[in-house]
Amino acid sequence: MTEYLYMKSPDACYVKEFDAEVLESGEDYVILDKSAFYPEGGGQPTDTGYLKWNGGEARVVRVSKREGGRHYIEGDAPPAGTEVHGTIDWEHRYGRMRAHTSQHIISSVVWDRWHAKTVGNQLYENRARIDFHPLKLTEEDVKWIEEECNRRISQKIDVKIYELTREEAEEKAGVERCNMELLPKSVKKLRIVQVGDEICPCAGTHVKNTSEIGTLKIIKKENKGKMRTRITYELV
Repeated sequence: MTEYLYMKSPDACYVKEFDAEVLESGEDYVILDKSAFYPEGGGQPTDTGYLKWNGGEARVVRVSKREGGRHYIEGDAPPAGTEVHGTIDWEHRYGRMRAHTSQHIISSVVWDRWHAKTVGNQLYENRARIDFHPLKLTEEDVKWIEEECNRRISQKIDVKIYELTREEAEEKAGVERCNMELLPKSVKKLRIVQVGDEICPCAGTHVKNTSEIGTLKIIKKENKGKMRTRITYELV
């Protein structure tokens, strides 16, 4: 199994280059002993970038946690045992870090006022869309959400990343707030991302401080079914 370096702390999310060993090599993929690449999941797209080694180079086009952690590549795959140097496409990664941290803030704002859960999300570079349920919003509500998110962002809050047992997380964050029922019962330790008072299990990459997010601007509100509302926003 690949050790994902960004999981350890907010600082670790900023690792742009790393050295690793190839554990397994296939026709169009390699599995590494460690990696700073984010594997697709949780609404956050995969990182891309390059792997270089003595006498070769390949582009990483997709990373998946399945089957041990496959890094799918374009080009010839280095054989098992090869020492490689990885480089992430940083501009894409950093934009998604900003978007992911802002998603935690808007989800917290909506939960605090309406007790509506985040039931779907998709992150892009410097923008995102989030589905909430049960929720129906007026234009005034949307304006209030935008203002409250930007108020919290402007407080320059440090983002914390740490581990809790499942029981500790359920006690601190609440089973309902964090959709704990969706996590397999076999998961006993959870990676926690905390932004201010908001505590949520999350395996994504995040900025170290909300001051890095910028200004959140809601650009669309959509009805996606009975009491299900989608909010799309960008960071400017």
